[in-house]
Amino acid sequence: MFHYEITTNNLTVEELLRNHWRLGKKLVHELRMAKAITTMDGEPIQWNDPLPVGTIIKFTFPIPTSSYQPTPVCAIDVVYEDDHCLIVSKPKGMSTHPNDARDTHTCMNHVMAHIKEQGGIYAEHVHRLDKGTQGLLLVAKHPLAKSIFDRMIEEKTIIRTYAAEVQGNLRSTSGTISEGIGKDRHHATRRVVSKTGQHAVTHYEVVARYKSSCVVHLILETGRTHQIRVHLAHIGHPIIGDTMYGARETASGDYELHAIQLEFEHPFLNKAIVVKDQQ
Repeated sequence: MFHYEITTNNLTVEELLRNHWRLGKKLVHELRMAKAITTMDGEPIQWNDPLPVGTIIKFTFPIPTSSYQPTPVCAIDVVYEDDHCLIVSKPKGMSTHPNDARDTHTCMNHVMAHIKEQGGIYAEHVHRLDKGTQGLLLVAKHPLAKSIFDRMIEEKTIIRTYAAEVQGNLRSTSGTISEGIGKDRHHATRRVVSKTGQHAVTHYEVVARYKSSCVVHLILETGRTHQIRVHLAHIGHPIIGDTMYGARETASGDYELHAIQLEFEHPFLNKAIVVKDQQ
């Protein structure tokens, strides 16, 4: 299904899976049982045999079918793709994934249409974007990629940068907001800063200042629901138009939050990936 080139001398398959990729025990066991890893000629490989730099090994294993119903055509932009992942530009007003069987025009439904066109059956989002947020979404194309990218999100090695215009001017040019976020007991979807909420950290940098607003770039360490919106409102600078969090209403009746960049070290290609959204 895909090839991998050994880049560390005398690395074993066991070390690659357990130490480098840090796959879970269950997944490693499934790969072993499926005899998933062979030479390019299909010959078995001993998992504890040291392999020289430049050795190319082949991974072939059963792929489950993702449950997303594909749209008739993929109507969203794919801005990066390889054998292991793709990055799409999610439009504003579109959900990341379905919430029920009737929800068939989400970002992942469009992604599944693209995957189906390629003859694939698997796609799973690694993180999510709020419906009102546009921009870059990372999607895994097979279960190994999903497992590794999930861990990278947890370990904060996938850097997600957002842009927003906020009310007023922040005093500091840069800073960090570290406040727990929990559900608002008085509102079905709103979130609030809470001492008992989930740990949440947002870094910000002011990149442009205007008379009554400023543009900030934000990097997430965590990915809580409405995190950026809640944190900016908490420090008194809600995103312009975000009425749910205390901002004044705009002519469009909407707020502007844009996931503008994804950056990570690709675990399968062993190179830095930096993708920017041009919209």
